[in-house]
Amino acid sequence: MNPLQQLKQLELNLGFPDTIVARNASSEEFIALRLSESPTGQIRLMESILERNNMRRAVKRVIKNKGAPGVDGMTVRKIEKYLECHRGKIEQVLLEGNFKPMPVRRKEINKPGGGVRLLGIPTVLDRVIQQAIAQVLTAIWDHTFSETSYGFRPNRSQHDAMRQYREYVRQGYRYVLDIDLSKFFDRVNHDRLMAHLATRINDKRVLKLIRSFFTAGVMIGGLEQATQEGTPRRPTFPAAQ
Repeated sequence: MNPLQQLKQLELNLGFPDTIVARNASSEEFIALRLSESPTGQIRLMESILERNNMRRAVKRVIKNKGAPGVDGMTVRKIEKYLECHRGKIEQVLLEGNFKPMPVRRKEINKPGGGVRLLGIPTVLDRVIQQAIAQVLTAIWDHTFSETSYGFRPNRSQHDAMRQYREYVRQGYRYVLDIDLSKFFDRVNHDRLMAHLATRINDKRVLKLIRSFFTAGVMIGGLEQATQEGTPRRPTFPAAQ
């Protein structure tokens, strides 16, 4: 993917002209070129997350993905009206670093090979904020990922992976290695993950917000339980394209 294709892929409109960035550019250089900056040059990551076009895209994505309500019962059909009435207050709380997500609604689904997979359904508002964060962080980091990485990335899918697989076969490769970490998402260490994120994110408000989503807890049978490790996995929604 050349630099121009890379920038078209990002689709992050924050009011700045497109700038071609080399693939080996650092994340810091990429942030400085693509995100809002204060007069002192300090990156304002939270302001970029709350930028109107970014939030509008997040709302559209959550609505398109549909999905069940969280613990508050709000459906995706009501989120636009809710944000019209409460956007200012929500933005203020986020900018002050005081937003508190609600617990996720726990859902268990049976695995084909036996056992259950634990899923978590956040409230629709929390999903919008998570999506807004993901869009900006994707814009920052996606260009640093491997060209042969296809999972959970914009404009990439299983079909692209299969095309690459066929190309490897054409080149003469004959072996495939399949590796899966058992219950990886259920066992993610919050402290280690946040320590890694702190090496790449300077905005303490964003770090605090991300941690709050990890530790928001789960609601099981009407009772709230704390989460000490792991990340809640949502039901599979259509891939973002």
